[in-house]
Amino acid sequence: MHEYMSVARVWGLTCPGFPEEVSRARRWTRDILRGSPLAEDAELIVSELSANAILHTASGRDSGSFHLALAVSAQAIALSVTDDGCTGTTPKAEHQDQEAEHGRGLGMVSAIAHRVVVHDSDGGHTVTAELFTDTRTGGHPC
Repeated sequence: MHEYMSVARVWGLTCPGFPEEVSRARRWTRDILRGSPLAEDAELIVSELSANAILHTASGRDSGSFHLALAVSAQAIALSVTDDGCTGTTPKAEHQDQEAEHGRGLGMVSAIAHRVVVHDSDGGHTVTAELFTDTRTGGHPC
């Protein structure tokens, strides 16, 4: 195989910014990853990132939306959620106290995923969480 060829499969889903769409995003992820040992972690990550998009960005406003992308290869699962922006700040993992009711979601995603990357995209932000399928063979970027 040529070194620039990919064997990753990629799926995408755009959801309206309604709270009930978080469960749709979870089901969609679960259906794609059925049988994977990383399915539950991926489902939790998608749930958290989708909820954050709806609660903290223009994705949750009238006519807002968020987009999910899921890439699966033999080495990794990459989950991305792109929001509609309008927050003025970039999402970041914050270390909140145990009693805090908000602000721990991205920190939790960072604890579950092997790597989390946040970048600007078309007026919003994209948060990508990566889960490596085999950390024993150098998959974990430490």
